[in-house]
Amino acid sequence: MASGTALIYDEEMTAHKLLWNDPICDIEVPERLSFSYEQLRSYHLVERCVHVPAREGSEEEILLVHSLEHLEMAKSTQTMNEEELKRVSENYDAFFFHPSTYHCARLAVGAALQLVDAVMAGKVRNGMALVRPPGHHSQRNAANGFCLFNNVAIAAEYAKLKYGLQRILIVDWDVHHGQGTQYIFEEDPSVLYFSWHRYEHQEFWPSLKESDYDAVGLGKGKGFNINLPWNKVGMGNSDYLAAFFHVLLPMAFEFDPELVIVSSGYDSGIGDPEGQMNATPEVFAHLTHFLMQLANGKLCVILEGGYHLKSLGESVCMTVKTLLGDPVPQITGEMAPCLSAVESIQNVRAAHKPYWKCLAYEDTSFLQNLSTKSHLLKKANSNPSAEDESQITNNNNTVKVERFLELHMKNILFPVPPIKTATTGSEGSEYFLPEHVQLVKEMDETEIKVLVSGFYADLVKEEKTLLSLGSTFVILDKILKKEVCNGIAASPTAALSAAVAVRHCVRFGFQRVLCVFVGDMQMIPNTEDGKMLVINICEKEQSRKTSCKHYISLNWKEDAGGNDFFSAVLGFILPVAYSYQPNLTVVAVGPNRNLGISGISLLVALLRGLAESRVFVVIEDTEISLMQTVAEALVGTSTPPFGIYVPPTQEKVNKIKALRDQFQQEWKMLQCSVKDGISRN
Repeated sequence: MASGTALIYDEEMTAHKLLWNDPICDIEVPERLSFSYEQLRSYHLVERCVHVPAREGSEEEILLVHSLEHLEMAKSTQTMNEEELKRVSENYDAFFFHPSTYHCARLAVGAALQLVDAVMAGKVRNGMALVRPPGHHSQRNAANGFCLFNNVAIAAEYAKLKYGLQRILIVDWDVHHGQGTQYIFEEDPSVLYFSWHRYEHQEFWPSLKESDYDAVGLGKGKGFNINLPWNKVGMGNSDYLAAFFHVLLPMAFEFDPELVIVSSGYDSGIGDPEGQMNATPEVFAHLTHFLMQLANGKLCVILEGGYHLKSLGESVCMTVKTLLGDPVPQITGEMAPCLSAVESIQNVRAAHKPYWKCLAYEDTSFLQNLSTKSHLLKKANSNPSAEDESQITNNNNTVKVERFLELHMKNILFPVPPIKTATTGSEGSEYFLPEHVQLVKEMDETEIKVLVSGFYADLVKEEKTLLSLGSTFVILDKILKKEVCNGIAASPTAALSAAVAVRHCVRFGFQRVLCVFVGDMQMIPNTEDGKMLVINICEKEQSRKTSCKHYISLNWKEDAGGNDFFSAVLGFILPVAYSYQPNLTVVAVGPNRNLGISGISLLVALLRGLAESRVFVVIEDTEISLMQTVAEALVGTSTPPFGIYVPPTQEKVNKIKALRDQFQQEWKMLQCSVKDGISRN
């Protein structure tokens, strides 16, 4: 599989600039590009990327999406004077021409296509193109909203034509609706287009009815256009994550794209004057991490908006660090989506229920309740709430936002361990494990006895089980001391190793340890103090004397004919895990495992987004293919082989619903998928 991350930047694209006073367009400045690039340099990310040169997109490539009339109009502006340029610009909604605009726009198109070529040809695994002018508002025959040519749409058509792709996912996380992209693909089932955007019940630009949740596509494209409208400002990290868990990711995994393209607008980030949202830069690392699990890792990120330079630059860096495979920073803020986000998410799920198997059993009865609240919500959301007004993004104080981000980034950034993944193994292990896995020597029996006698004697009853802990302790210590990012161990007693590992982490000082156990869990640790959360994925319910929110039994047996585990991971496990926000994650695979290799590797890959990617995996079954696949998921060199999507049975859906009902008040990220899921306003 390809490795490496492409970065495309050409300073010539900064030549496009506004020549006259225009209060609408004056935020689209060349510094958006140059500042982002310099921020990447300051984090030493540029030299870690593969440099791919930009080129001009050809007229034939632009005509894949745009009309000849539009192309000729744009070309004609190269020789115009300022007065002529101003007059032509006035024909469009929020756009300005400069004599260099046509050249810059062609470079933006060509940069997007160069990125697609690099990824599809296997020269790199993924990449980012920093481009101007942006593209997602531009339509077949019109410039619009700072956009001349639709870079992402052209890239998708180009990929279909050149590489024969039949399924492309476009994720538009810009704060504005990319109506141009929607119009281009709304009848095309080969492109799944997802956009979240500030909408405020059609009061925010572009103020279109077709930007609402019920615009699902036309003709054969019905179901392939997903609009998630934000009807209030101040949306934060939990709202964005909930949108991915409960809307985008289930449909994306079912769609099974061959390529993912991101319309990467960072005006949805904190401090931006356009978006007025509260999402901090690290959320884009998490969103990127999720998308990297699709399309065998083929991911092209193409810049769109972003008008607060510091917020933009830091968010670009978070995206590129994740593309490079760096540990994902801990997400910050309360993990509880707001009522308005819940309403929008549930409306989208209901609108798309007829088109997606993953939503086949969706309960739409909540719509009756929501409709009675809609006029109240609209009135309440027309202006920011008192809570929103207290947030830093809404006071529009650029200096204050910059100071906040300066401190915030220092708090969440951390040194990258030199070795990502550690394991113990016999001679020859290096031949089936990924090259970035480091083999370490197990503790000897004397060292283990010293540790066990003091702190774990009640768990280790028999001396013969001591040796099974040799790899557990040595790998876990390397993770806890940040000498490695994560690790994997084979153990003949996975349940014991997991129990010892969790207690060891708590003793080390960790306050929240997530343990996900797959199979029969012979010993269930005491979770009453909240320092550990155990999710046991088992075929039969594990008996427990006392009810506790920190022990959850999920009864699930993966379908033999495919992978139906998506719904459990995305609809329950990830929302609970993100609500808990662990300091470290332990995944244990014990006897009588009820998941296949694809389900286990999916679980491990997605849980790498938590706890700064600190994950310890212990596997009782030493089957080489399982160890190899999980190791590749930990290193990030390969995405899990998901297999054929199989929708869960009604019985399994009912299990998930019952667990949501039981735990939604404790783990609030679950509240987006239940009837009365209300947290904060």
